[in-house]
Amino acid sequence: MNAPAKSSKLMKGSTGDWEVVIGLEVHAQVTSQAKLFSGTSTGFGAGPNEHVSLVDSAMPGMLPVINEECVAQAVRTGLGLNAKINLRSVFDRKNYFYPDLPQGYQISQFKSPIVGEGEVVVELANGESTKVGIERLHLEQDAGKLLHDQHPSMSFVDLNRSGVALMEIVSKPDIRSPEEAQGYVSKLRTILRYLGTCDGDMEKGNLRADVNVSVRKPGDPYGTRCEIKNMNSIRFIGDAIKYEARRQIDIIEDGGAIDQETRLYDPNKGETRSMRSKEEAHDYRYFPDPDLLPLEFTQTYVDGLKAKLPELPDDKRARFVADLGLSPYDASVLVSERESADFFEAVLAKLADKKRDGKMAANWVINELFGRLNKEGQEIASSPVSAVQIASIVDLIGANTISGKIAKDLFEIVWTKGGDPKALVESLGMKQVTDTGAIEKMVDDIIAANPDKVAQVKEKPAAIQWFVGQVMKASGGKTNPQAVNEILKAKLGL
Repeated sequence: MNAPAKSSKLMKGSTGDWEVVIGLEVHAQVTSQAKLFSGTSTGFGAGPNEHVSLVDSAMPGMLPVINEECVAQAVRTGLGLNAKINLRSVFDRKNYFYPDLPQGYQISQFKSPIVGEGEVVVELANGESTKVGIERLHLEQDAGKLLHDQHPSMSFVDLNRSGVALMEIVSKPDIRSPEEAQGYVSKLRTILRYLGTCDGDMEKGNLRADVNVSVRKPGDPYGTRCEIKNMNSIRFIGDAIKYEARRQIDIIEDGGAIDQETRLYDPNKGETRSMRSKEEAHDYRYFPDPDLLPLEFTQTYVDGLKAKLPELPDDKRARFVADLGLSPYDASVLVSERESADFFEAVLAKLADKKRDGKMAANWVINELFGRLNKEGQEIASSPVSAVQIASIVDLIGANTISGKIAKDLFEIVWTKGGDPKALVESLGMKQVTDTGAIEKMVDDIIAANPDKVAQVKEKPAAIQWFVGQVMKASGGKTNPQAVNEILKAKLGL
């Protein structure tokens, strides 16, 4: 039994506090050009039933042949989850009838999955982190899709997805709040994208989750769980858990009991509704698929895949903190998406002095670039300002060629018109004034014109910022703020 949740994660009820226990089964479509047991294309957007082979449609006598790349992708994912890789696994038949599953069964893995136990570290918004255990990862084939809105009295079936490889990643019931569940799915999606084993596109259904929710009094045994099927939105996952946990608490406190069942979430109404009673494993009558031999590979094969893995988000985050002095939060923002991390790495690669200016570069990427992209509703891939241009702006600041204020004006020019930042600074006369003689003259003039302000500074040294602002204004923002401060302190006797 797991330790009770912290009080901040508990839900209030009329009879006291309740703990929410959550486990997730995430179905991730494997990045592969062909399906799991046939050579049919997995391309998205084709017309109905255009990507269907005789194997996918379960024609008599057609035998499945394992796609080696899908196996490799599953192993890579297991390694990325710090999980045990099983050198021998078995494909089973999971027997149930559904109109979009032509075989009448699904080829999956039950007792002997390809990947065993692992874990994911989830960073939360409050700065804390938690570990979520992975129970298993197994390969299985996806089903097709039923279309109910094409005809007034009939449903149609599209088998393009039938046979597409899925990784089902099953967590342990370690999650204790909707926020942790959302953080877990988000982190898992990030890892998959870094690995290139799933694109994580939830809108296309390439990543979706079944969410198991139960409630209990802190320290009590686990309660009866309900499963919320096919969640394809991180926000809706959180909303569904909140509703379902509250529904179960209310039933129990009213003297009722929770029925183990499968439910669906209606985002329009913000509630879950019953779909069917929940099946147990024995209901599916699993048995080893007689058409497929056990899947076996060597440790050398696994080690070869491991050697070619990219740097994963947790390792990259730790490196940014250790080497560049970034805060854990800033590092997390930069590594949250592979595209963002790659962009920042490209900026670092072009800096004249990475050690000196790496932290400044991170601030510019996060605050100026990401902030502007978010405001404009654009993705990093379509950024009008390149990594080379950001690095050039940071270099100019680091070399005291321009001030931070001038840099923001320069960024605006580059964003709207493009161009080489260093050439623009030269052609537009944007260099900051570093001549101490010129700065001293401006300081002397402002001090002479404002004796009352001089007296205030003697009583309240922080008022020196008024003088700094006046000098910056007089110079059109081109004076070096550090030089201005030093000269002012000397002149004012601070």
